[in-house]
Amino acid sequence: MARHLITSALPYINGIKHLGNMVGSMLPADVYARYLRQRGHDVLYICATDEHGTPAELAAKERGLPVDEFCAQAHDAQKAVYDGFALAFDYFGRSSSPENREITQHFARKLNENGFIEERAIRQVYSPADGRFLPDRYVEGTCPHCGYDKARGDQCENCTRVLDPTDLINPRSAISGSTDLEVRETKHLFLLQSKLQHEVEEWVSRHEEDWPQLASSIARKWLNEGLHDRAITRDLDWGVPVPADTWPDLAAEGKVFYVWFDAPIEYIGATKEWSDQDPENRDWKSWWYEADDTVRYTEFMAKDNVPFHTVMFPATELGVREPWKKVDYVKAFNWLTYYGGKFSTSQKRGVFTDQALAVLPADYWRYFLIANAPESDDSSFTWEHFTATVNKDLADTLGNFVNRVLSFSKKRFGEEVPAGGSPGEAETRLGEEIARLLAEYEQQMEALQFRKAAAALRALWSAGNSYLEEKAPWLEIKTDKDGAALTLRTAMNLIHLYAVVSEPFIPTTSKAMRQAFSLADDTAAWVSADEAKALTGVPAGTPFTVPPVLFAKLTEDDLEAYKERFGGEAA
Repeated sequence: MARHLITSALPYINGIKHLGNMVGSMLPADVYARYLRQRGHDVLYICATDEHGTPAELAAKERGLPVDEFCAQAHDAQKAVYDGFALAFDYFGRSSSPENREITQHFARKLNENGFIEERAIRQVYSPADGRFLPDRYVEGTCPHCGYDKARGDQCENCTRVLDPTDLINPRSAISGSTDLEVRETKHLFLLQSKLQHEVEEWVSRHEEDWPQLASSIARKWLNEGLHDRAITRDLDWGVPVPADTWPDLAAEGKVFYVWFDAPIEYIGATKEWSDQDPENRDWKSWWYEADDTVRYTEFMAKDNVPFHTVMFPATELGVREPWKKVDYVKAFNWLTYYGGKFSTSQKRGVFTDQALAVLPADYWRYFLIANAPESDDSSFTWEHFTATVNKDLADTLGNFVNRVLSFSKKRFGEEVPAGGSPGEAETRLGEEIARLLAEYEQQMEALQFRKAAAALRALWSAGNSYLEEKAPWLEIKTDKDGAALTLRTAMNLIHLYAVVSEPFIPTTSKAMRQAFSLADDTAAWVSADEAKALTGVPAGTPFTVPPVLFAKLTEDDLEAYKERFGGEAA
């Protein structure tokens, strides 16, 4: 089986993330990783907190904590939420790790040796009120392209255009709010992306036809506009330091690398963190170095992260002139909006992941978000849509099926799977339909088409309900007890099949469904087409229990309570 390396965009350390962040990177990556593991592939899913740059410093300042202490606490808080969402990372690291520092500095030295880094004097915003040069994110103002009045000096959050602080209209310090800003000369390191333009273009050309249009169009847009040399150092107290053995003057000034230079390298750094925990059994380099023929690498991210991963990081990897693994497939997502308005960490608008878990268990959110993933366009979260999806798909279609089958069988046949007669025409048709829908589900998962995969999974659940309605065992038992027993045994086998194949979407619920049956040796990782047709994985005589209600149906009172708590429209 293939070796699959999976990474999702690193969540910033400055606070708990919202649902848009979850569905735009980590959750679909987890669903895909779980699916591949079930199919027998060797999978390594890596993520980490992105701890450098101005968001960390500003958030620490707001909390009144040293930045390293703030980052340690915030990392643990974020990891607790991701555990709550049942994200099965193989490792969740930290970009402030010694491993990332070591590899980032190695990349910088190699780029310098190969002529792709240059020290330049530039004019930079200086704040007399703060007594310091201001890194780009420490400067806020109005975007000259879209008029958004809270744009940062590196990128506009609203239109995603990349900016320089001097581009902003009416700039102000993000530290003090002072508008008394000056432009002074200082020195920084520049990555000479312009010298790598053609190499990056050739590399993108070999991959873009396989990528989603969203990813390839963003990469192509950057390349068509021409790659510009980019400053990769900043005036910050927190970050990967410029190595003194290569740039002693800048190191003495306390320069650190730009967060967008070191953050993608942390994918490699976090893999080394994982490996360093068990070096005798883990080889980080086998995943990243000279691995083009042995590893398939898939990245998951929202559209605002795409240019950095499809252009800037590949340029960095190409420039070091070493055989580092580059991404094979970029799964890019549009934005999930909140009633048509943008989720925003900085403006605390929308539902945040810790709040979501306080409202309902993770599987409610996992299913809804993936079933409505913003793949082809932005999609909108509303409480009305969420409630309707939970009730129709989870409570009625899946949950009610499981409860009806097991409760009725326990009442009429006891606490073991009944035997009944031999499968008939209805069971043959059901098996063929289940095998067909399972193949469709597999096809969409392999293609990373998550909404279509969710639709195929939903169709699998619906097929069970259709079969139950057709056979009507509550009527059948009055005239044909063996026939009713066969119907219930077949339906119980469907429940077990659902438990296995639904695991990527709803792992906690899948475990509960699976544990309903006391199978002596339940090691099924997946269900083959033949097994789907036969539906005999749970034999007659197997003890079972009726699990608690899998999904509670949400009421109008619940809906109104959610809207009152979180707001029923965009801010």
